[in-house]
Amino acid sequence: MSTIKGFLTEDHGRCDELFAKMEDEAAKSIENAKEAYEEFAKATERHFQMEERVMFLEFEQKTGMTQGPTAIMRHEHAQMRNLLAEMGKAMESKDKDKFFGNSETLMILMQQHNMKEEQMLYTMAQQHLSADADRIVDMMQSMIVE
Repeated sequence: MSTIKGFLTEDHGRCDELFAKMEDEAAKSIENAKEAYEEFAKATERHFQMEERVMFLEFEQKTGMTQGPTAIMRHEHAQMRNLLAEMGKAMESKDKDKFFGNSETLMILMQQHNMKEEQMLYTMAQQHLSADADRIVDMMQSMIVE
């Protein structure tokens, strides 16, 4: 049996590894880090979509809480998407300082965001959605984001 918390926490770890790889590549050469940036950006967007289009909706339906933790997490996702876009622009203009400035801000935001999700929201989701956990994890796993 899968757990929602376990599945999404593991995906956070995968995104963190891709983030570190992207930063390592950019430190060597901003010009050659595009592939690592795109891989991280795609994995991060997929993670956001799994939460927003599946888990958050299921949680909101079950609990009736639409202006609580999921609303805050969506807002933070928007902030992180903006930072990712700025990093992409910095990469295109070969502005290493701007890239790493945005990257550092993103890393801090991601760490705080992931801690809130892992310690609070995922635990709440698991409590409310445990009977449907396998179905919800299957739905998230099957998502393809282009």
